[in-house]
Amino acid sequence: MVEMVRLDLDEAIALCEQAAMAVGASEEAAAALARSVVSAEARGVRSVGLSHFLGYLEAIQAGRIDGRAEPVISRPALAVYVSDARGGAAHTGFDRAFGEFAKAARIFGVAIFSQRNAYPCGELGYFTGRLANEGLVAFAATNGPALLAGAGSTKPVYCTNPMSFAAPMEGSVPLLIDQSSSATAFVNIRKAAEDGRELPEGWAIDSAGKPTTDPSAAMKGALLAFGGNRGANVALMVEVLAAGLTGANWSLDAPSFLEGSENPGTGLFVLAIEPRLIDPDFEVRLKEQVGRLAAEYRVHIPGMSRGKAGMLAKALGIDIPADLAQQIASFAQNAPSGSA
Repeated sequence: MVEMVRLDLDEAIALCEQAAMAVGASEEAAAALARSVVSAEARGVRSVGLSHFLGYLEAIQAGRIDGRAEPVISRPALAVYVSDARGGAAHTGFDRAFGEFAKAARIFGVAIFSQRNAYPCGELGYFTGRLANEGLVAFAATNGPALLAGAGSTKPVYCTNPMSFAAPMEGSVPLLIDQSSSATAFVNIRKAAEDGRELPEGWAIDSAGKPTTDPSAAMKGALLAFGGNRGANVALMVEVLAAGLTGANWSLDAPSFLEGSENPGTGLFVLAIEPRLIDPDFEVRLKEQVGRLAAEYRVHIPGMSRGKAGMLAKALGIDIPADLAQQIASFAQNAPSGSA
């Protein structure tokens, strides 16, 4: 049986902050990364939670994330925020702009946050969910190194190119949709390889372009889009928003996020909308409609169970494997003398 330890959310954040600073991250970057992975863990999205944080730490050590990068944020129009992450984490620039960005959306009805030159951002729903908690409707798109075959292609040309949508509901956690353009997320392929499990059919092809259920072969080949060409078209739309509009690397040109010392230079596009300027009763109407869909038609409403899990974790904390907690702590314990 796996030994577990319970941490409250502040303890978990502090653990991650200390480890990130020990391997060279600034206090600001460490806090931004720590909050994002603990949020994912608390909501039950463990594939991009604390185990994923180990990848961030290794990327900082290898130089794929510049832990001390200072994002440069400009405002070319009153409702447009442009961030150059300068090789750092995606979260730092967004955190810096967040308050003013949300304020601009409330004032002007809509605002855009655009970022380039960042390391892949982990849970995309973390960004839209924060805006929904501020009463805003949000849509986000991001890209990364090529992993996904395009329509008619047998080679990877897009990343999994996720998109996320979130909307506030009165007296409830937000409606939150967070999904990749691929049939599954890359982290699930990697986890299957680590566990020695086969993949379901339709998830991937090998390097020769043939269907495969072998996760190791899939990582040398390409992932497949959900829904065939339609999903691949969605991946292209996400690519245009996340890389085209932002000036980030196209997925084909992005260095690996798993090896080497180069930052992938990927993009993040976030749109925020103030719904009450259009319909003052939006949150009430959405809550009623979601309730009707769930109760009368048995529709699964995304974001509900994870949102409630996050609220419960605030009160009770999170249970994580003891060896995972020790792995994170070891980065701080084994840091060279004089590390930040």
